[in-house]
Order: sequence, then C-alpha cells, then structure tokens
Amino acid sequence: MNPAHESHAELRDAVRALCGQFDSAYWQKIDEARAYPEAFVDALTKAGWMSALIPEEYGGSGLTLTDASVIMEEITRCGGNAGSCHGQMYNMNTLLRHGSPEQKKKYLPRIASGELRLQAMGVTEPSAGTDTTRIKTVAVRKGDRYVVNGQKVWTSRLQHSELMILLARTTPLAEVAKKSDGMSVFLVDKRAALGKGLSMRPIRNMVNHETNEVFFDNLEVPAENLIGEEGKGFRYILDGLNAERILIAAECIGDGHWFVERAVKYAKDRVVFDRPIGQNQGVQFPIAEAYMEIEAANLMRYKAAGLFDAKKHCGAEANMAKHLAAKASWEAANVCLQTHGGFGFAAEYDVERKFRETRLYLVAPISTNLILAYVAEHVLGLPRSF
Repeated sequence: MNPAHESHAELRDAVRALCGQFDSAYWQKIDEARAYPEAFVDALTKAGWMSALIPEEYGGSGLTLTDASVIMEEITRCGGNAGSCHGQMYNMNTLLRHGSPEQKKKYLPRIASGELRLQAMGVTEPSAGTDTTRIKTVAVRKGDRYVVNGQKVWTSRLQHSELMILLARTTPLAEVAKKSDGMSVFLVDKRAALGKGLSMRPIRNMVNHETNEVFFDNLEVPAENLIGEEGKGFRYILDGLNAERILIAAECIGDGHWFVERAVKYAKDRVVFDRPIGQNQGVQFPIAEAYMEIEAANLMRYKAAGLFDAKKHCGAEANMAKHLAAKASWEAANVCLQTHGGFGFAAEYDVERKFRETRLYLVAPISTNLILAYVAEHVLGLPRSF
C-alpha cells in the first residue's frame, strides 16, 4: 500500500463503514427503479461527509480536496454510485474560493447541516457543449436584480438540490476583448425560482443519473447572489471544474479497484476444466494489467489534488488525472465483464450496473478528445486545434 493510502487509513475506514450499510442489493434496487439514493445521501450528510470541504467555522469538517477525493473513491470502491452526491463537493469550491463573506455566512452553515444542498451546476448548453464561451444564457442587470433567460442541459441533481451554481453571459460576446470574459456566476435558490422563471425536464439516460434540461424565462436573481465580480465567472468556474475532474478521477480509481477485486474473486472461484480460470494467463494477465493502469492513474490523481489544495495551477494535472483514471476504469470494467463471461451480463452479479456507470466518465464531465486537445496545446505547445 502506498503512503497516500496509509495517510488516509482512518478516513477510508470511516467511509467504508458507512458505505457498508448500503450493499449491492441496495444499489441494484435503486438502479432498477431509476430512483435517487436518498437514504445513502442522507446518511453521508448526517455523518458530515457531504460538508467535508466546508471550514469548521461554518459547521463543516475543513478537509482538503485530497480528503474529499478519498471519500468519493471509497464510495465507488464499495460499489456505490458517487454521481448521486459528488456535485456538492466540487460545486462547493466556487462558493468557498470566490463567494463573499456574507454569502458564506448565509449559506455554508445551512449546507453543512443538510438543510440546503448545493448539488447542481448549470453550465452546459445544447448549442455550446464544451465550448463554454459560446453559451447563450444571458443575465441582464435591472436594479437590484439580474433577469436570466436561456437554457441549460445535462444539469445534474437539480431535482435533489436547493441551490444551483449558474453561469450566464452578462456582457455580449461581441463586446468583450477575450471570449472567456463577460460571463458571471450566480447562486440560484431553486425553491424560490421553480415555477417563477425556472422549469426543468428530466433526461432519461443509460445510467441511473438524475440530470435535466433547464429553462430560464425572465428568472429574477437577486444581485447579492452574484458570486465574485461580474464578468469574471469563467475563471471561477474553472476552479470548480478542476476540482470536479480530480474528484471524478478518484471515483474512477474506486470503480477500477471494484472491478479488479470482483474479477480476482471470480477468477479464483470459477472452476472450468478442473482448474480455476484465474490460473490461466489469458485471464490473469488482463486483470494484472488493469490493476497497474489504475495504480498509475492514481499517482496523477494525488499530484493534481495536492496542487489544487496548495492553490497552484493544476489544469493540466486535473485533466490528465481524469483522462487516465477514466480510461483505466473502463479497461478494468471490460476485463471484469470478460472474466465473468455470460454472468457478467446478469444483474445479480452487479457488474453490468457498474459497467454502465463508469462508461460515463470517458464522455463527461469532459470528453477524452477535449483533454487531449488541452494537453497538446497548453502543455506541448502545439497549435490550437479548434
């Protein structure tokens, strides 16, 4: 076990103890019903894990993003779906790093207690995708309010969140010197907004992941809910996105270990031709390779998280960690399913559920091609490809 694992042994044990109360049967039932794991998220909240990043002065635990990544990793390693709760972890950083003292005082204690959940982030749009600077949702200042019009898509967990981080353009694209300028971040109270300028439509998908299309029709947001300075929202969102990518990497590491552990157990127990299938190199070699890829990706995850916690530039490391971990987890998923053969498709073994869940991360929250383009341009100095 590497030092990074050992230094978090107590944290891991505590999270595993909680996750142990929610076995594969629980997650299979939730998946089959296309339901939200309310009991699990409530237990995480009551145990203080959902407020891990909130400073102690506001009722939280004051942990680091590295610690938060361990929490997410253990959820998936224990068989859970961290996609139901990870939003609060990375959305929190936008408020923590760029929110005003008044905003922190108003919201953080209530988030820490579980009264409010900050699970949703409205950034992606149907016509913009990952080209965030092209968003069309606009917020126009009118007195002590901003009036918001536009549409978002793939806004996850909004049905189970009272608060949402929203990115909108406050200065037209044609009027800014840099296309990343002129966007602002707002903290939207869904309870006050729903039916009064905000509506949403669930998107059914191959994973049991609560996500939505969101529509804004003259939604009024108090000016005091502007986070940071007007027009600088894009750089604030990047902080949250780097945290998101690091946490997703950790979840993929957890998934990867879950797949390897399941594959190893089945390969030891399954006997064909009077010998365990794990005795065959054609079975054991792919499992061993999957394990090595996961461990290698894990190192980049810790490097990225360490840089983030030190408030240093970590865009490249966060992107690489997410890419390597998602790729390693997907390979482990394929190996695990192949090891199980036909039984890998049987719901009772739970492999097919986790197989679907981990596949998401090669696409979201940022696709592999965008990460490759980022590294090519910003790390290697190659010409911009888009």
